[in-house]
Amino acid sequence: MAKLRKRYVCQACGSVTSQWAGQCADCGEWNTLVEDAVAVAASTPFQAKHNLQGGGRTILMSGLDSDVALPERMQSGIAELDRALGGGFVEASATLIGGDPGIGKSTLLLQAAARIAMRGLKVAYVSGEEAADQVRLRARRLGLGSAPVLLASATSVRDILTTLGEGPAPALLIIDSIQTMHSDLIEGAPGTVSQVRASSGELIRFAKERGTAVVLVGHVTKDGSLAGPRVLEHMVDTVLAFEGERSHQYRILRAVKNRFGGTDEIGVFSMEAEGLNEVANPSSLFLTSRDESVTGTVVFPALEGTRPVLVEVQALTVRLASGATPRRAVVGWDSARLSMILAVLEARCGLSFSACEVYLNIAGGYRVQDPAADLAVAAALISALTERPIASDCVTFGEIALSGEIRPVAHGNLRCREAAKLGFEKALAPASMKDHAGLRLSGFKSLGAFVDHLLGRG
Repeated sequence: MAKLRKRYVCQACGSVTSQWAGQCADCGEWNTLVEDAVAVAASTPFQAKHNLQGGGRTILMSGLDSDVALPERMQSGIAELDRALGGGFVEASATLIGGDPGIGKSTLLLQAAARIAMRGLKVAYVSGEEAADQVRLRARRLGLGSAPVLLASATSVRDILTTLGEGPAPALLIIDSIQTMHSDLIEGAPGTVSQVRASSGELIRFAKERGTAVVLVGHVTKDGSLAGPRVLEHMVDTVLAFEGERSHQYRILRAVKNRFGGTDEIGVFSMEAEGLNEVANPSSLFLTSRDESVTGTVVFPALEGTRPVLVEVQALTVRLASGATPRRAVVGWDSARLSMILAVLEARCGLSFSACEVYLNIAGGYRVQDPAADLAVAAALISALTERPIASDCVTFGEIALSGEIRPVAHGNLRCREAAKLGFEKALAPASMKDHAGLRLSGFKSLGAFVDHLLGRG
């Protein structure tokens, strides 16, 4: 007979402990441990001795060389969404999509649901945050009011699964959002760690058993990470992050995890009055159109998954009076990496930024995480400090080591191909790069040689 065992679950990170404490030992948050009860099955003496649970059964083992068919994809009809997913929704899979409030998660999913439903597939949209009429009004505003999407407003997972269990299972089920769902199999308010985990588990089990592609909308915390237990990200097959600023027009859908495709793939959208529109050429959003060269600006071919995106790196230096404390401000890049680049330029190249305020910005609100941006940032800083512009038809990329070495980067040819396609003629890159048709390459082994080239010393 099963017996209950008490445990305490952290509402911030989901860690479990046998005793209550004021502070979680794993994440450091205070007063987040909540009592939870779990049923433990009775064990035989052998199982108790070896710490094994009772009620087990023999499982079927198979070899790695067993035949397996590739998962079938259900395309959404939105090319940028399908790109981030790796080709479309996979049957019997679970996808988690998170983003700031108002970023466009519900709008994008409603557009995808309408397009799939208009192809004759059964699609269900369950909202736990809005009434059904509110969703209908949004659909009409987007011009999707006639789409045959099954719509409901509910928060009980048991009610949802009971309703969907009658008749054929839907090809796509959208839950907006998982933090509003609750399961009567476990105690606790909606949004708690135990409820999110239990509700997600029931929905994912339904997806696996009935072949439905389930999409869960998730809230995010102040720092932009997905709210709820970390185990939620491990339970689902795909995690998508919707990024962008409300003040900017563009939105980026980034694949953080994908069991059926590559990660770091992105889909780019622009927010319009009629909804989210796809952006086929993302570089057009982040490049400033100018006829002449400007000091402190460099074009960098970033790489997002397999997609190259050209962005503009902007730098500004302001000389201060002696004794004043210089400021370092960064938007769209890692501030710690900027400090490292400044230190290498001073120590290895003799350039002094200690008496200057330094401002660095990635145009268009784009955020760069690619280490190949080091050389472009260094070029922008050198150009701003010396007031020597870099040619507007030139792109720059490469990673800088603390020794001043310029290291090779991944997919250099792909970056050059995109730059040549958009009309650029020259590239400043690591010396290991081979010549590329359409671009005149200048390769450098060290940052010192790169600085000499920019300043016309050799």
